[in-house]
Amino acid sequence: MRALTRLVQIPLDIVDGQHGRLFLWLPVCFGTGAGLFFAQSLEPSRVLLLTLAVLSLLTALLLIKTPPRVAPLLVAALAVTLGFLSAGLRTQLVAEPVLTFRYYGPVEGRVIKIDRSASDALRLTLDQVTLRDFASSRTPARVRISLHGSQDFVTPEPGLRLAMTAHLSPPPGPTEPGGFDFQRMAWFDRLGAVGYTRTPVLRAAEVDPSPLLWVHRLRQTLSTSLQNQLPGEIGAFAAAILTGDRSGISQETAEHLRGANLSHLLAISGLHMGLLTGAVFFALRLMLAMIPGAALKWPLKKLAAGGALAAGAFYLALSGFNVATERAFVMVSVMLVAVLLDRQAISLRAVAIAALILLVLQPEVLPEPGFQMSFAATTALVAVFSLVRRMNLMVRWPNWLRAVATVILSSAVAGIATAPVAAAHFNRIADFGLIANVAAVPIMGALVMPAAIVAVLLTPFGLQGFALFVMGLGFAGFSLSPKLCPLGRAP
Repeated sequence: MRALTRLVQIPLDIVDGQHGRLFLWLPVCFGTGAGLFFAQSLEPSRVLLLTLAVLSLLTALLLIKTPPRVAPLLVAALAVTLGFLSAGLRTQLVAEPVLTFRYYGPVEGRVIKIDRSASDALRLTLDQVTLRDFASSRTPARVRISLHGSQDFVTPEPGLRLAMTAHLSPPPGPTEPGGFDFQRMAWFDRLGAVGYTRTPVLRAAEVDPSPLLWVHRLRQTLSTSLQNQLPGEIGAFAAAILTGDRSGISQETAEHLRGANLSHLLAISGLHMGLLTGAVFFALRLMLAMIPGAALKWPLKKLAAGGALAAGAFYLALSGFNVATERAFVMVSVMLVAVLLDRQAISLRAVAIAALILLVLQPEVLPEPGFQMSFAATTALVAVFSLVRRMNLMVRWPNWLRAVATVILSSAVAGIATAPVAAAHFNRIADFGLIANVAAVPIMGALVMPAAIVAVLLTPFGLQGFALFVMGLGFAGFSLSPKLCPLGRAP
């Protein structure tokens, strides 16, 4: 009996030891439930999901009468169950027809995304798809097609309806046990078929004037303008970080980026969103402070946070609502809203809130390396710099030395935190990743992103040339590849 009592006492003692930090475990428990759902080899039945929903309701009612010391254990169990249910509900909500056999024939659809395949071919994602002899109830909502051969008859752009003869097949599953599951990713992207065409693509109708596609057209226009004004791969890199359009990035440059552990610079993620909103926040606060009497009458910090939040939302739309950008926007929004509510902006609690929001809205991001690396790096950075601040380790250092140490420490901490995830997902570790990031990230923060903001502001007046030139100098300084960097060679 004494052994049983001790066994019950152990989890209660653990909970007592985490007093004041219990909220930080909420996204962990919720993610555990979502992970259990995705770990199933078979789709859980609706009966099981309904049973779990009823049990969750009963558990929530029990919390009213539960002793405070035991309540956290019930909340943890409830969070795990809700995570499982959330993943199941999301799976049902995004359900669309999936091709079940290989298809060859006419394909017609509207362009909604343009990027590049692994073979460096231009690739189109189409919606409003029409296939020969397919009823609408069996036609995939979206298909993705790589363009091979001569494609000089039409220039793809968002909203343009195209016709072609293509090979299509169902999205493939993992190539090895535990490997990347493209089939799962395609399901949540509502992608019902993938394939290629070697015949010329033809225009089937004029560009769709739907206002829902204006952001896509704006992205394409800005991307084309950047690549026309900046030479070669530099323009392609600028288009990638500002609009999310990676169609101009060659496989050679992408491989150099991966080898230097700088491929995260291509994805509009936490780094870009943080740099952009941070630059807007400090610029707005400085400009408002220059207005006589404003600092005494107006809440400058809150006004700057509101402006930075609006800039982040615009950047999110400009990127095409990319998953990585959505994740970054949620994280930044939590911090800026904390500023608006007079709360601490950068804390582990803010990281936990951002993770919980993302897992509730999109539980499918849990197995993705981007989600895992983002929160591994963010959690480690917040924890380490909170420790540095509490111990006053850099208080007496000169400002220039503190800045250098901060860059080196942040790159080292982020690299160490994400290395296991990168090794598990990509089977590679960049030997010189720390050195490359220490060199590249400051250039991004001090030169590229501020110049990008100025370029966007000056574009309506046609005066963006100098800002783009400064951006080009920043990109040239990365030394990533012979094409991207005219000033040096890649390792």
